[in-house]
Amino acid sequence: MGRTREAGCLAAGVVIGAGACYCVYRLTWGRDESEKIWDDHDDDEEEESSDIAETGKGAKANAGAGAGARLQGDSKAKAEVSVELRSGPDVKAEAHLKAQSGGGLEAKARALFSTLKEQASAKAGKGARLGTISGTRTLTPGLPCPGVRGGGCHPVRNGARAGGRTSGKSKGRTRGKSARTPATSWPVRRGKFNFPYKIDDILGATDLQKVLNILERTSDPFIQEVALVTLGNNAAYSFNQNAIRELGGLPIIAKLIKTKDPIIREKAYNALNNLSVNAENQGKIKTYISQVCDDTMICRLDSAVQMAGLRLLTNMTVTNHYQHLLSYSFPDFFALLFLGNYFTKIQIMKLIINFTENPAMTRELVSCKVPSELISLFNKEWDREILLNILTLFENINDNIKNEGLASSRKEFSRSSLFFLFKESGVCVKKIKALANHSDLVVKVKVLKVLTKL
Repeated sequence: MGRTREAGCLAAGVVIGAGACYCVYRLTWGRDESEKIWDDHDDDEEEESSDIAETGKGAKANAGAGAGARLQGDSKAKAEVSVELRSGPDVKAEAHLKAQSGGGLEAKARALFSTLKEQASAKAGKGARLGTISGTRTLTPGLPCPGVRGGGCHPVRNGARAGGRTSGKSKGRTRGKSARTPATSWPVRRGKFNFPYKIDDILGATDLQKVLNILERTSDPFIQEVALVTLGNNAAYSFNQNAIRELGGLPIIAKLIKTKDPIIREKAYNALNNLSVNAENQGKIKTYISQVCDDTMICRLDSAVQMAGLRLLTNMTVTNHYQHLLSYSFPDFFALLFLGNYFTKIQIMKLIINFTENPAMTRELVSCKVPSELISLFNKEWDREILLNILTLFENINDNIKNEGLASSRKEFSRSSLFFLFKESGVCVKKIKALANHSDLVVKVKVLKVLTKL
């Protein structure tokens, strides 16, 4: 009879332990899986799992321990039922009292079930109060969102964790729909404008008018850039140079050289540069030539904007009609010739050569102050293009000084002037003579031509 009773107690303990596990599962882990918070794979949050999971594990262990203890007697069983369940002293005391007040196995089971239920209710109530997400959700600023209009790709949450996570809640804890951040806190990303033409399309007057209308009305830098490139490519053809002018496109394009965006300024200069090949267009563009010159001098050295501005000024000074508008910038041009990189030097020398081919500009040109370091350009270490340009510049100035009779009025020029550097110091002549043995045949021929005119 004793063995039968022991077997029955053991079976009852197993049943109670299984029931406790099922109860814990239903109260905690068995909730609606669709309402779990999405971060199910954070390793650090696994270490911060809430006491709900620990309660379940503790209940399983305690139930098993209680079942084993019942084989030793009712006194040990009462002690095991009152084992700590991580729910505070009040719950533990209540569980202990319930276990002692009951007279049998059913009372002990009821006490354990009641304790677990109250623990789960307390946890669920606390979690509901702390379940709202703190901080705001914003779009990742540097990542575009292809294929999405008015929304974002991947939300990022400010702070180390969402508010509910920082308090150490379980991954399985539910989150109410009201806790979601409202959609109004998401910044709206405007979709890209679908430009109606390709930038390399050759357009007729009707389509050019549409592009000019888009350019005039928009303030979107992306649209402005595409429209300017389209107009610049079309302005490479003579029939479109007239069409753009007749459609009133020059003021629309020139208006954008005042913008602070360097890319937009560069594209506007490029479009005006192609349009300036036309003589009638030059008459319209001359209104903006001083502004272009000032912007070219003060913008970042050797930048794309500076190169685009220099190309436009070079085109505008091919003829003698508008060169006088830039005479006040001669010292700046020579300073840029000394400071700029290789490509800037090439472009600025082409610009200055345009002035040297106009005898009327000689006096103003040779009287301006220049850095003495310009003499270093007469050096065999430079490549052919630099040497040919600087030799042409010297040749033209030397010819103009002779033709204008300025050699007799040398006293009116200061020692820091271009006249003194090229004519009076004699240093340039020595440098040019040293180039007579240059390895490049073209340079050698140019040097001999210059020396015969001295």
